[in-house]
Amino acid sequence: MGFFKKLKEKFVKEDEHVQDDSSKREDVDNLKDDPDKDEQQELSTSTEEDEVKEDFTETTSEEVVEEQPKEEEVVEATPVEEQEVQQEVHEEVQEEIAEEVEEKESISTKFKKGLEKTRNSFATKVNDLVARYRTVDEDFFEELEEILISADVGVNTVMHLIDELKMEVKRRNIKDTREVREVISEKLVDIYYGNDDEEIEEITFNQDGLTVLLFVGVNGVGKTTTIGKMAHRLKQQGKNVVMAAGDTFRAGAIEQLEVWGDRVGVPVIRHSEGSDPAAVIYDGIQSAKSKGADVLLCDTAGRLQNKVNLMNELSKVKRVIEREIPGAPHESLLVLDATTGQNALSQAKTFSEATNVSGIVLTKLDGTAKGGIVMAIRNELDIPVKFVGLGEKVTDLQSFDAHAFVYGLFADMLEESEQE
Repeated sequence: MGFFKKLKEKFVKEDEHVQDDSSKREDVDNLKDDPDKDEQQELSTSTEEDEVKEDFTETTSEEVVEEQPKEEEVVEATPVEEQEVQQEVHEEVQEEIAEEVEEKESISTKFKKGLEKTRNSFATKVNDLVARYRTVDEDFFEELEEILISADVGVNTVMHLIDELKMEVKRRNIKDTREVREVISEKLVDIYYGNDDEEIEEITFNQDGLTVLLFVGVNGVGKTTTIGKMAHRLKQQGKNVVMAAGDTFRAGAIEQLEVWGDRVGVPVIRHSEGSDPAAVIYDGIQSAKSKGADVLLCDTAGRLQNKVNLMNELSKVKRVIEREIPGAPHESLLVLDATTGQNALSQAKTFSEATNVSGIVLTKLDGTAKGGIVMAIRNELDIPVKFVGLGEKVTDLQSFDAHAFVYGLFADMLEESEQE
């Protein structure tokens, strides 16, 4: 089975299921929003009941007069109560359908929408390249190399990918340039996952108590917003979450996290602006323990007077966490802005030198045409991208799946391949 066909089996069919579920949802909405239909049904039912009662009265009137049985007290639901029950049922069905649709959209539709800018730029260039070349030769690969570099896939990654493509094209004896599109998608996934046993990287939770997630990154990358979205995500999974406002140096950072706390219903531990971040994290740990929380999300400063001061402050915070909870932090997540391209790669190198970064959260992926930075980070730093931001909504923080990423990148080409 071709790689495009596998992607179609995995994601396009899900989209079709989503559309079916959306139709169900519309049916439920119509049922809820059509009171006349309910009234007609109630009227019809009442008429039938009256007719049955009349027939029963005519045939048994004499017996009823002679034998008057004891009246039993029957409690019937009033029309208002019946309507309330119906309303509750409708709402429950709607919620179940909405949750199911949201879950499926998060895998396929959201990646497709979120990578629209990258796809439009990348796919247009690749399709133009395929249209201009009839055969796969050295010139074809040189231009493809330029396209990949312009998408911020990274020079080293591109060179590796081109070498892999040349070998695969030779092995399969591919002559038609259109067939190369599918090989590119396949090799991107292979390069990303490498020798990993698990395809999707999940959060490492502490099985024996409080899990501490430490978020690091420079100012302006969306770190505080990411923490708020992560709090919502974990809460939806049934976790008891607490947030600690450890970014005490940036004006408004504490208040911003408190706004998120109110929005998602998660408590925020804070000190005054300019306080010692390590002290805030310490109090956050103690508060989370006293509340019996499952997860503590720690915000940190993104900028001090210079890089040395910032890294020293992060090291201090980390020492406090390790002292209070052996083995913590269980995740050190570096938040990067995808729109900064290669600058994000340099930030990742700097932070990985100072802290043990266990994963990347790549924000604003929907706002850039250079989504290839995902591949560069993974291949050049060997750090997994664990989450990506695909929109502004609280539910738009998604677990990264390289198959879904490639699907979003090649969705248009996939559709074209099916038509050819």
